[in-house]
Amino acid sequence: MTAGDVPDWAGQPDQGFEGYRFVGFNLYDGLLNWDLSTAGVEVKLKPGLATKWYVDKTDQKKWIFELRKGVKFHDGCEWNADVAVWNLERLTSDKSPAFSPLNFARARSRTNDIDHAEKIDDYTIAIYTKRIVSLFPYNTPFILMMSKCAMEKAGNDYKVYATAPAGTGPYKFSRVVPRERLELVKNTEYWDEKRIPKQDRLVLLPMPEATTRAAALLAGQVEMIEAPSPDIIPRLKSAGMNVITHPYPHTWPYLLNFARGPFKDLKVRQAANYAINRKEMVDLLDGVAIPSYATYTQYQKNYGKPFEYKFNPEKATALLKEANCYPCEITVGISTSGSGQMQPLPMNELVKAQLETVGFKVKFEVLDWNTVLDAYIRGWQKYPTLDALNFSSGVVEPLSGLIKTYATTYRSPVGPNWGWYENKEVDDLVEKVLTTFDEAEQNRLLTQINEITTKDAARVFIVSDLNPRALSPKLKGFVQVQSWFQDVTPIVVSDK
Repeated sequence: MTAGDVPDWAGQPDQGFEGYRFVGFNLYDGLLNWDLSTAGVEVKLKPGLATKWYVDKTDQKKWIFELRKGVKFHDGCEWNADVAVWNLERLTSDKSPAFSPLNFARARSRTNDIDHAEKIDDYTIAIYTKRIVSLFPYNTPFILMMSKCAMEKAGNDYKVYATAPAGTGPYKFSRVVPRERLELVKNTEYWDEKRIPKQDRLVLLPMPEATTRAAALLAGQVEMIEAPSPDIIPRLKSAGMNVITHPYPHTWPYLLNFARGPFKDLKVRQAANYAINRKEMVDLLDGVAIPSYATYTQYQKNYGKPFEYKFNPEKATALLKEANCYPCEITVGISTSGSGQMQPLPMNELVKAQLETVGFKVKFEVLDWNTVLDAYIRGWQKYPTLDALNFSSGVVEPLSGLIKTYATTYRSPVGPNWGWYENKEVDDLVEKVLTTFDEAEQNRLLTQINEITTKDAARVFIVSDLNPRALSPKLKGFVQVQSWFQDVTPIVVSDK
């Protein structure tokens, strides 16, 4: 993993989506899960610990979830409506004995729509939202369900629970060596028989340095690595490694501060976008990226026809002078590694050079990945010196990826609108999206939002990742899907 530490395994993971990819979604399930079985298509929701879900036609703030029967947690305790409601309460109410400020903060962007939940019968629950949220189901894969029995046995102490965590996922906890490794073993009784792991044991090692990851793969210490550096890919291929790349809903932008600083001015935002030579960045990455011009990627159905800020340094300089910000001093928070951050140090150095060529004066605040995540979750106001944050982002699903990213009502820390972007036209469209249950109309409105925020230079759009991974020739069966998340359960290890 590119993470600097083992992702938290005691409930809601840290370390960004890499934490969900390798720990959260392996130990736990949500009411709904992602279908990660097919390459080349946008990933959709599928039944998880709920088999059916629908909005109450008489009350569109009420969502009904019919729960899967016969599921047991890793500790043998039963999954049912009482446990489902308990899990929702521990993540939303400080009155819950199992409430954790840390887990609350990590889940907040997904739970902030929830008013309360109630049991209808032993295998049916209702979740009431604070307002009509037609896209609410997209929250549920990220709300991970843990064993109430295990937490109560631990005295509602998450540190004690972490010694014997229990979810319902395809892997069980085996052991951990802090900052070094997390070992999971196959859950032979997993409720989804098609996803019972094809391996007996999964060992997760945090290795933030790309060269260290590549050396470990070449030496046989590991059999799969995330994000190999582009310059090592030829060496990996010549050694027989299987290097996989695939477009997925992921971009590498600068999130901007709209509450204070120079990026409040549209001309400054436009200048930054015109300053970016995306081809030069793709060349730096030896072709394992593509130019990015919008929040959605060009491979997604709601991309539309956004305005493209093509490289134009002369226009960038002119805009800065018109904005009376020349030179234009900005401070950007960047990381040294992290989930989806690609090769952040050389990439940011190139962006800095490009911005300074047109008249920006760039200062970096170099942070570890978890601190960047903290900055993102808490919002600009907790890190007021930052004018921008390099935070890899993507529209994995439209609710948090687009709607909450730009809606005024979801400004941080309540939601993922980190820099407090505000646009009345966008807010009006958001209201329409959230109150219509017609999928075609939703898609039309989401496309409009993507186009408007692009023209408004709501971010500095730079590149989209092609998600490179390198696998040992011993590994068969891995399917790289068009998602930030991947399923490792089908992987077969063989010397043949």
